[in-house]
Amino acid sequence: MKAKIFIFYLFSLLVIFAGQVTAQNETVVIQTTLGTMKARLYPDVPNHTRTFVARAKKGEFNGTLFTRVIPEFMIQGGSPDSRNAPAGARVGYGDRSTEILPEFRTHYFSKKGALAAPRQNDDINPQKKSDMSQFFIVQGKVYRSGELDTLQLAKNQPFRKKALDQFYYPVQQELKQLRQDDPQEYNKRAADITAKIDSVIRNSPGHLLFSDEQKEAYKTIGGSHHLDGEYTIFGELTEGFDVLDKIAAQKRDSYDRPVQDVKIISVTVE
Repeated sequence: MKAKIFIFYLFSLLVIFAGQVTAQNETVVIQTTLGTMKARLYPDVPNHTRTFVARAKKGEFNGTLFTRVIPEFMIQGGSPDSRNAPAGARVGYGDRSTEILPEFRTHYFSKKGALAAPRQNDDINPQKKSDMSQFFIVQGKVYRSGELDTLQLAKNQPFRKKALDQFYYPVQQELKQLRQDDPQEYNKRAADITAKIDSVIRNSPGHLLFSDEQKEAYKTIGGSHHLDGEYTIFGELTEGFDVLDKIAAQKRDSYDRPVQDVKIISVTVE
């Protein structure tokens, strides 16, 4: 009898655990008039994932349009005001009542296929809250290695200058002499100053330092690096990159709305 109870208890735990694993690895299927895309949702962005899944299960995205498409940038859709919108109407305003606080994760970035939440500009939305009535998918562009290096240098130049003024220029002449008199001590001092300069850059708001993973992604599949840290990313495409490209390539009006409607037939959860 005790053995049967133990087996039943163990089976119950396995069922619960399996359910938790499924919940943490949900896949959404985005069926459009131009094809189907699949995306996996990130379990460590829980509020965005949970909210997106809840809206999808209620059919909130079904019948809406991709309202803003920009080649080498992104495609955005799902806004409730786009459902049955007349041709040429400006849509995509979203719904501010659906806003939630951001969940930025530095290990997720805006590579091609990143699934993210749009938001209002900082002047009216300083907390960078996400508008969960819509979503966008990054297309971006492929960068050359030299481009990424140049972007970093240009963005970090003010911070580097500040650090040089603080740690290098006051001892510049001393270091020059030390380099001749005691190369070993010079190398030690130079390494210390370099570390301090790097620390200033890394701790300066708005700095730009690409990780090895970012560099590899941006040089191969591409992305939109300037979105990093500004919009919450909560998933990524696993299938349908050709559909993403097809939607991004649509002819569009002055509001970036496709001239020929691209409808979201359904968003379902697997």
